[in-house]
Amino acid sequence: MNLRIGDHDIAPGQTLQLKLPVAKLYTDTDVSIPVYVRRAKKAGPIVFVSAAIHGDELNGIEIIRRLMHDQKFRLLNGTLILVPMVNVYGVLNQSRYMPDRRDLNRCFPGSQKGSLAARVANTFLREVVTHCDYGIDLHTGAIHRSNLPQIRANLADEQTLRIAEEFGVPVLLNSDLRDGSLREAAVENGTRILLYEAGQALRFDELSIRAGVRGILKVLAELQMVRHRKRKKIVPFIANKSEWIRCSASGLLHECVKLGANVEKGQLLAQIHSPMGTSLGQIVASRAGIVIGKQNIPLAQEGDAIYHIAYFDEEPEEIVEHIEKLQDVVMPESA
Repeated sequence: MNLRIGDHDIAPGQTLQLKLPVAKLYTDTDVSIPVYVRRAKKAGPIVFVSAAIHGDELNGIEIIRRLMHDQKFRLLNGTLILVPMVNVYGVLNQSRYMPDRRDLNRCFPGSQKGSLAARVANTFLREVVTHCDYGIDLHTGAIHRSNLPQIRANLADEQTLRIAEEFGVPVLLNSDLRDGSLREAAVENGTRILLYEAGQALRFDELSIRAGVRGILKVLAELQMVRHRKRKKIVPFIANKSEWIRCSASGLLHECVKLGANVEKGQLLAQIHSPMGTSLGQIVASRAGIVIGKQNIPLAQEGDAIYHIAYFDEEPEEIVEHIEKLQDVVMPESA
């Protein structure tokens, strides 16, 4: 049975690159969403992988490029839809946002006659997501922030939990749906979706990219869409709660812990000083957990979010061991 995306009918066994027209800018420039579709001859799940919903989040673009050009990749069943840039306007401007400063990931389900953000959201949802059984949406931290490789999803759903565990990153975050997000719109469509967070905006991070490619292939193998490749198992840990620890004063930060660190309650995370060196305060952990996100720029205003800490039922030392194992598996010394 053919799959129709835009004006294209894609038959089983066919591979096609296409563009979904969205709108024209006032420069008479067309805005369109690039889409790559690969279909196996045999029926099976339909899965999308999307990147750059935020235009400054670039890791996902490289992850999808590597998937498209993987010479060993063979699709046995089903359909894979790859969308390397949802927010093309944002990528052009190296910006998280759309031209009216809207966050595209708060504009779903969008509208065919609304703003550019609403039209992009609606086109992507209507032409791609509505066809799919599963989706993987690729993200990074915001500008000047880094995220530890992690999966965010509705882990109360058994099938979503199954593919989240198979993705193979150490940390799974049981995350609530946000109004207007792609995840919310996908779930309402009946599409189970994972959100992969790793690295920082406007940068390629090799560990995050390799972990993302590896994770997507593992999910596709779990769905029996590709052959299982022998890969070392990384058992994930589930965090049901996380919080951002905020700056207690305005000044220059001197960090004491790194991304992925295990911290104890009351542990010093950063010192805050004035430009003249006067001590202005400290940032301390409110409870034991793992640093899964952090601000990178050493300038902060009082109240700024500095460290994102996830809380687990398991011993933090075990989780840190698994984070180190990911490094060894994805970035071996011989690579």
